[in-house]
Amino acid sequence: MTNKEVVLTIEGLKKLEEELELLKTVRRREVAARIKQALDFGDISENSEYDDAKNEQAFIEGRIITLEKMLRNARVIDEVEGTETVALGAKVRLKDVDYDDEEDYFIVGSAEADPSTNKISNESPVGKAVLGHPKGTIVEVNVPAGTVRYQILDIQK
Repeated sequence: MTNKEVVLTIEGLKKLEEELELLKTVRRREVAARIKQALDFGDISENSEYDDAKNEQAFIEGRIITLEKMLRNARVIDEVEGTETVALGAKVRLKDVDYDDEEDYFIVGSAEADPSTNKISNESPVGKAVLGHPKGTIVEVNVPAGTVRYQILDIQK
């Protein structure tokens, strides 16, 4: 398995570190207590509480490993280098040329992408299309329904 670089903002780094800390300190103990309680019920061959707790334990341990690997390979973008062109960490105002809709997006690494909060990955179709382009540029993004054209209206740190 390759150790792919994980690009994070300072906010994204803190969020992953907090999740890792919560899993290691709180969630591990909770699951261990659930396993111990399930074992007290006796026969584990048909004990659904035990099976559920062991499955949750496996998920938590897997997530801990994933987070530790991500943090080891993290490259933090502490500040956008300028606002002449779209870069990782930038806030970008895009206008849908065909529908005249405007929306602000944050360009982040894939590890902290969250479309519900307008954080789009630099690896997403829109993220790839706008990266490196200056204000005023119209970019085309291929989507399943066809092609969408966006104009870059503003770039902020």
